[in-house]
Amino acid sequence: MNILILGATGRVGSQIITYALHDRHHVTVLVRTPEKIQINSENLTIIQGNVLNKNDIVRAMHGIDVVISALNTDGTTTLSESMPLIIEAMENEGMKRIITIGTAGILQSRTTPNSLRYQSSESKQKSTRAAKEHHKVYDLLKQSTLEWTIVCPTYLPDGERLGEYRVERDFLPVDGAKINVSDTAEFTYKQIESNNYIKSRVGIAY
Repeated sequence: MNILILGATGRVGSQIITYALHDRHHVTVLVRTPEKIQINSENLTIIQGNVLNKNDIVRAMHGIDVVISALNTDGTTTLSESMPLIIEAMENEGMKRIITIGTAGILQSRTTPNSLRYQSSESKQKSTRAAKEHHKVYDLLKQSTLEWTIVCPTYLPDGERLGEYRVERDFLPVDGAKINVSDTAEFTYKQIESNNYIKSRVGIAY
């Protein structure tokens, strides 16, 4: 497959590249700073550009089968500002499949069923800024024609891949407290060949 990875220099994105190249897929990344990509592979195409630049997004989309976005919030609005450009470019190219990394904050609350976790007492996060950004992306994807999946990890430490974790559609698995970057990247990557969670959020935790 030809896979476009956005947010490729981040903790999760860089691991997704490794999984995809290991399986001999062709990977394209759109990055502001190419020097940050420390991987050499004939199956890796590095495009210098910015997800907030419509032309860069369109350029990166050519010939792509599936988009994986591991963009994070980083105290900015890049996430919510780039998603309309990504959706428009995909719809214009006739592409359907996008898998994004969200946050457990945008899963449904178990205590207040009509609210998202970040809007309820269930979330322990002091700041809701990041969750609000991810919520905007969730709303944009819901309104699109794309076949989207939002992987929603809870606390995300670095750590070895364990290969065993719980996932649940729309909710965080009960008492889920953390999930390593490696396992989050693996589950996200595996969704390129799965139709189990089309147009769904997926909570993931140990």
